[in-house]
Amino acid sequence: MTGRVDGKMSFVTGAAQGLGEAIAYMLAKEGSKVVLADINEEKLTGVEDRINSDFPGKAHSVKLDVTSEDQWKDTLNEAEKLMGGINILVNNAGIGGGSTVEETDYEIFKQVMAVDTDSVFLGCKYAIPIMKNYSPGSIINTSSISGLIAGHNMAAYNTAKAGVWMLTKSVALHCARSAYNIRCNSIHPTFIDTPILDAMVERSNSEKEQVMMKLARQVPLGKVGEPDDVAYTVLFLASDESKFITGAEIKIDGGISAM
Repeated sequence: MTGRVDGKMSFVTGAAQGLGEAIAYMLAKEGSKVVLADINEEKLTGVEDRINSDFPGKAHSVKLDVTSEDQWKDTLNEAEKLMGGINILVNNAGIGGGSTVEETDYEIFKQVMAVDTDSVFLGCKYAIPIMKNYSPGSIINTSSISGLIAGHNMAAYNTAKAGVWMLTKSVALHCARSAYNIRCNSIHPTFIDTPILDAMVERSNSEKEQVMMKLARQVPLGKVGEPDDVAYTVLFLASDESKFITGAEIKIDGGISAM
């Protein structure tokens, strides 16, 4: 199948690398116009150039600090003008950080909450008034398997990603009750081979192959996920193929949550 999101207009945060880059590329490949948003302008421009090289005219980029309410308003309005509307929002920007509840500095906790959870609230709050004019619409929020399964040393990240999970359901019900024809779902990946894992490798003082093997042993399927495993899931949720799915959590975890 090709052209699964032909005519769609997508806004993707955290698009300068990793999952965001893979998601934006996949949406453009399948026919959507895409506005890429990230705070890292240099990398963002590189992704924009890559997409437009393969799919001319599909991508635009805007600098966005997802913790800034004013920047959210400005960039969404700009994206509407650039694409002629918005009907797909992918709230993907996120960071890790912190440790146990005792060891996590409060400033770190607030930062993780601001980037991982508050940004999703702001994105939904200010995108919905635009998206309802270009329905059908779909909002996909990147949570994590860590939003469903806790770890003793992930107090901030567990809390932030669990917040995304429940916020998604509230948004889904609001849009349904308001008859906006906008769906909202969350995705919950486990270990995916992205720059976030590279940072984990650096902290471990081990070779990447050793770290990847250790992580893979925790996954029933026996391997770490690839960015396209997530991008294909987003593509399904962004397309009209999933038109009767809203308020759901889609686990991309190789079976971890089944254990």
